Amino acid sequence: MFDANASSGDAFGDLPEWNLTDLYPSPNAKELLSDLDWLETACSSFAEDYEGKLSALDAAGLLEAVKRYEQIDITAGRIMSYAGLRYYQHTTDPKRAQFMSDMQDKITTFTTPLVFYGLEFNRLEDTHVDGLLSANADLARYKPIMDRMRAMRPYQLSDELEKFLHDQSVVGTSAWNKLFDETIAGLKFTVDGEELNIEGTLNLLSEQDRSKREAGARELARVFGEQVGLFARVHNTLAKEKEIEDRWRGMPSPQAGRHLSNHVEPEVVEALRNAVVDAYPRLSHRYYALKAKWMGLETMEVWDRNAPLPMEADRTVSWDEAETTVMDAYAAFDPRMAEIAKPFFTDGWIDAGVKEGKAPGAFAHPTVTTVHPYVMLNYLGKPRDVMTLAHELGHGVHQVLAAEQGELLSSTPLTLAETASVFGEMLTFRKLLDQAETQEERKVLLAGKVEDMINTVVRQIAFYDFECKLHDARGNGELTPDDINELWMSVQGESLGPVFNFMDGYETFWAYIPHFVHSPFYVYAYAFGDGLVNALYAVYEDMGEEFKDKYFDMLKAGGSKHHKELLEPFGLDASDPKFWAKGLGMIESMIDELEAMEG
Repeated sequence: MFDANASSGDAFGDLPEWNLTDLYPSPNAKELLSDLDWLETACSSFAEDYEGKLSALDAAGLLEAVKRYEQIDITAGRIMSYAGLRYYQHTTDPKRAQFMSDMQDKITTFTTPLVFYGLEFNRLEDTHVDGLLSANADLARYKPIMDRMRAMRPYQLSDELEKFLHDQSVVGTSAWNKLFDETIAGLKFTVDGEELNIEGTLNLLSEQDRSKREAGARELARVFGEQVGLFARVHNTLAKEKEIEDRWRGMPSPQAGRHLSNHVEPEVVEALRNAVVDAYPRLSHRYYALKAKWMGLETMEVWDRNAPLPMEADRTVSWDEAETTVMDAYAAFDPRMAEIAKPFFTDGWIDAGVKEGKAPGAFAHPTVTTVHPYVMLNYLGKPRDVMTLAHELGHGVHQVLAAEQGELLSSTPLTLAETASVFGEMLTFRKLLDQAETQEERKVLLAGKVEDMINTVVRQIAFYDFECKLHDARGNGELTPDDINELWMSVQGESLGPVFNFMDGYETFWAYIPHFVHSPFYVYAYAFGDGLVNALYAVYEDMGEEFKDKYFDMLKAGGSKHHKELLEPFGLDASDPKFWAKGLGMIESMIDELEAMEG
């Protein structure tokens, strides 16, 4: 049996579940079947009307094509959102897995005739496209999407090869992703005679009782060790598949595709990475040395990294309290923000409980602009879970606001997608800090925030370095589990600092991190978002009321503007190395305050 606390909401109050009927009433609903029929016809007629003819279209004709393509995108996105969200609620249910695979197969088949569209568009001359855009203001609105498409021009393959890659994706990357998800969700851990899933076991690492933390860490290591061959196979295959595709496309580096999709320059990411690595001694090394002192330890073990502080009350936060805390913080910043967040709690837009087979972690999924986002959590009543709620709800608010741009322009590059989520966390943290009644309470809050920022900035850049090393090494041949373990450990000591001892088995902890599998090189976006929000928050403190409308405008822009354009109203520029120093400086100042409390 699963731990009762980890499979029901009793200890935290009534935990909400998703109501997916806003997407479709059921997997065999007539609305879903009708959308599938419409999609098949719409894709083939789009190809019939436009393939080989894009260069002959005038501005009005191209606008009509873009709008038809957008409609197809909405319908396909709605179907896949429904199938995906049902699946993530219970990944070990064969019926849900089958339904998702079937939908994926159908949509891949239906949309294969559309592959020509981006390829043919990218063959149009720049002067021709510029002429069309200047002739029609409605068409010009889509320029950011067209710019992103055309950024891929140098890496485009033949139409035939692109169609093959599109068709083959269901048995390539997405099949390995599913194998990873189902394996992770199905893992069983036994701690003190109790059977737990991965969420329940990872949760033990933040228990007050040190022996529970150690038991959790050792059990994670045991189970990952048993499965490490399978996880190494997944990583070897995906990294090799990526290397082959990148080589055919002529991508300059394994990271280049991610930078292109993030609409961010490689030198900006490099400046961020270098600034963070350079700051390791001033951030994580210094903070963890301080934490070891608080805990009365000479050396910290990996299971102490996320331990609560000795002076921290070991308490469970009810769901109602979590909701009130976050909603009050949002409302205190601006009532509009709380208003947008409200339906997540009242209308079944959040799935919060930990349940058998449910995907681990937390996310906000935007679905499509004609519906609304959904938030998934695995809520276990920890103070950190309140911050996770604030984070994912920030994504949700951002997605609601950006939906005004329409389907094609609403999607925000990953680097900016973390802005509202991290800002939501910061608002919640600042609200709690203002309410702290004692020095001790303030210390616990500050330390918690510093730890979250280290997890978001230092840990994610270390993860990014691990991925860079992994993909580089895979280019020279197959990697054994030991090879991957060694790469993982090469970034751990450097990033966490000399106070840590690494237990046997910790070398396999790369195995469960989904971003490496689902979204290679995604992880730097977290550090980007944190640095960006720290800089933004400093501007907010200087600017006051005037900041709020500018902030909402930035969120409403979705993917319609480049990061330079979005940050300009705030006097910020991410390509300036001083920008990153400013963000990291906020974390340093919090560590300074914690050190001063010791004096």
